[in-house]
Amino acid sequence: MSGDGNEGVREGADGYEEALGAFEGRRASAGGVAKDPVNEAMIRHWCEAMGDAHPAYRGPDGVAPPTMLQAWTMGGLSGHRGRSGAYEELSALLDGAGYTAIVATDCEQEYLRPLRPGDVLTFDSVIESVSRRKTTKLGAGHFITTRMDVRANGEPAGTHRFRVLKYAPAGRRSPNGASDEGTSRGKRPRPVVNRDNAGFWAGVAAHRLLIQRCGGCGTLRFPWLPGCNRCGATRWDTVEAGGAGTVYSYVVMHHPPFPAFAAPDGDGAAGPYAVGLIELAEGVRMVSNVIGVEPDRVRIGMPVRLEFRRVDEELVLPLFRAEAPGGSTGAEGGEG
Repeated sequence: MSGDGNEGVREGADGYEEALGAFEGRRASAGGVAKDPVNEAMIRHWCEAMGDAHPAYRGPDGVAPPTMLQAWTMGGLSGHRGRSGAYEELSALLDGAGYTAIVATDCEQEYLRPLRPGDVLTFDSVIESVSRRKTTKLGAGHFITTRMDVRANGEPAGTHRFRVLKYAPAGRRSPNGASDEGTSRGKRPRPVVNRDNAGFWAGVAAHRLLIQRCGGCGTLRFPWLPGCNRCGATRWDTVEAGGAGTVYSYVVMHHPPFPAFAAPDGDGAAGPYAVGLIELAEGVRMVSNVIGVEPDRVRIGMPVRLEFRRVDEELVLPLFRAEAPGGSTGAEGGEG
């Protein structure tokens, strides 16, 4: 680490919290330029991936979906020029204190003007805040919030706040001797339940997989949203999924092993395990684990059947068990 004299400042030592606080307000990047102007091709790809067919995003007068704000400023594998190095210095300081893991927690966006094809975006970013040490179910750590101010052709276009948690995985001891032993070992991460999806998780707790149905056009949608992305209506009710589905896509997680994901009945392990994008018979898709088959035998098109599993005393999850061709479940399944 180099820079502002923080070399060697360790957690618990005098000046540690002050060293973290000194990063607040420092520029993470300045004068960044998006690698591509706003363009119709990226808008189309985004809308197809999101299943968003709103007419405002098509045609010669189309605009970009507001939630693409960050997509235009991402650096890709080659990164961006103009980074100050401050964020990397902060990360190194926290790594040295034992907070070596990182997870994105949330983001907030504010939109000031629509983005149209041809707009050239520039941006600056700043480290807005570094929290004091917090204890979470993942482990103790510090929340880092960065704010990116985006301009289109020189005009303010929007603000993107992004927050991560740099943490020491539960069960490890940080250099100051603080331990998270027992706070969350063996428990899977909790889903974020809010007013928009509370009904879904209430259904899961009652072993019902509920899909939203628009009260305006009748379109089914998942995940749950406040409004319909087809007609904009905010009225909705629900239909219960029958439980049949197929694997639309999947990945197999090998690393890092996460003990909380080890299944108590031996059906799966801390890793590897399969995470599938499941297309339900009703037509919507959701992400969940594929169980009942070795991860390397999961295939696109594989029939699966909904199964609710209580993973601990607080949490029930909807999972999908591989079905043998013909409809019965079977651990030997794997070919779709």
